[in-house]
Amino acid sequence: MRTGLRALLAAAALLGASGVARADDGEIARGKYLVTIGGCNDCHTPGALLGKPDFSRALGGSEVGFAIPGLGVFAGPNLTPDKETGLGNWTDDQIIAAMTAGTTPEGRRLAPIMPYAALSHLTSDDAHAIVAYLKSLPAVKNAVPGPFGPKEIPSTLVFVIVPGEAYAKMPMPP
Repeated sequence: MRTGLRALLAAAALLGASGVARADDGEIARGKYLVTIGGCNDCHTPGALLGKPDFSRALGGSEVGFAIPGLGVFAGPNLTPDKETGLGNWTDDQIIAAMTAGTTPEGRRLAPIMPYAALSHLTSDDAHAIVAYLKSLPAVKNAVPGPFGPKEIPSTLVFVIVPGEAYAKMPMPP
């Protein structure tokens, strides 16, 4: 009887008041490790693409967009659990679908700069660990502009992705 009661109390502690299982420290640590080696901070942390990452707002969204000819300009969005500007209203499955299939809850396809094809090979445990880590972050209120269509004027700094042949013909900067 005592063992059953202990198991019930442990399960209740994991579920918390919300009735949703919370991640343990090991799962969060695994998620942080995967996000780190995956280079997620490079495109999703303010300042990272400019050489000065602001880790006080880690994964809070970039101020730099990638221009892809014919597609538009795409900035790395806020991955923190902020409910207005981040992933705070997304379910675990929606976050995993964005990471591994390149689709948002609204059905928008993510830009091909997001490596969802590579991330589609994550194990279920690893995908859930990344979600647990993202949900453990402090919420950062940072509305990232865009995405911008190919004929829109972006309101961000822009990295341009062009074919090598086009790059070779570009004028040198002053």
